[in-house]
Amino acid sequence: MGKGEELTTTKYLIHVQINATGIVEKPDVVGAIFGQTEGLLSNDLDLRELQKTGRIGRIKVDIHSSEGRSKGDIIIPSSLDRIETAILAASLETINRVGPCEAEIFTKKVEDVRAVKRKQVVNRAKEIYEGMMKVAAPESVKMIEEVKESMRIHEISEYGEERLPAGPNVMTSDAILVVEGRSDVLNLLKYGIKNAVAVEGVNIPKSVAKLTKEKTVTAFVDGDHGGELILKELLQVGKVDYITRAPLGKEVEDLEKNDVMVALRNKTPVEQYFDDSVNRSKPKIEDKLAVLKRILKDLEGTGNCEIFDDTLNSLKEVKVEELYDEIKNSNGEIYSIAFDGIISQRLVDISLNKGIKNLVAFGVHDVVKKPDSLRIITT
Repeated sequence: MGKGEELTTTKYLIHVQINATGIVEKPDVVGAIFGQTEGLLSNDLDLRELQKTGRIGRIKVDIHSSEGRSKGDIIIPSSLDRIETAILAASLETINRVGPCEAEIFTKKVEDVRAVKRKQVVNRAKEIYEGMMKVAAPESVKMIEEVKESMRIHEISEYGEERLPAGPNVMTSDAILVVEGRSDVLNLLKYGIKNAVAVEGVNIPKSVAKLTKEKTVTAFVDGDHGGELILKELLQVGKVDYITRAPLGKEVEDLEKNDVMVALRNKTPVEQYFDDSVNRSKPKIEDKLAVLKRILKDLEGTGNCEIFDDTLNSLKEVKVEELYDEIKNSNGEIYSIAFDGIISQRLVDISLNKGIKNLVAFGVHDVVKKPDSLRIITT
């Protein structure tokens, strides 16, 4: 395989560290890699066959000797898929001799070449955008923002004798959104949602209470205590068909378009929202698993892992190679982990010891003991 071809087909780089109790050289290392993994895996994952067919690239070895010991790094380019690459990386750790010397091999990380390229694209795009902004005169940018804001303000209208802030379609639409304040209405107008009316406080105006009995109503409230108070008052004096809320701790006026659309898609019938059988302070187990799987999909290709408490609040995001030490140093606060990698027996054992309940990843390799108290979830 030519150098240019290897660069274009490589998906992952397997980074391996080698330590040997003696003097060894690059040919010894390469020979041990091919010799001691031969027959270990199926023919589809035999290193010689993989190199012949171009699915792994040229093995690069950088090794140095000092005081009768050798230490170095090995890089193996792979165009296999994620799970096959992880299995191949794990198989290298079975090597225990290089030439006549005892040796230890440890896979430090598997680098996603495409993720690095994506990061480069994002960074370059930022540079290009900054250059574009420098070209545009500050006054021009200010004028554009002023025009956008004036258009939104122009669209806002008033409803009822209380002159409540409202979108222009509140009267003509069969369905309306009830929100807290003027800023919420303006933010929704920005995303083309023109059927919202604001109650402007905890006390629900009479005109809104009456209107709710004539329309299909979705209460769209903030994700804080104030949102709960408005919801309770609205349910007492008006009629509500659906309920949705901003994410915990956020307000409707601050939401980006995607957050607004997700919230409206996930609106809940009022009867279901207040079903006594549902513990609203914590997601059900099935809901948690669905959320963790969605988070795992977002982590794909990043080389990162997300750590959560028992209410799925994110505690920390770290690189996959730092995960074991992060768990080892934890004090029982970790409940679930989703990460861009493969679950090993070593990770299962430390997770069980630390009381972790959910491990979510793209696969499992060589896990023999699966404890009942630890849920292992893979795609």
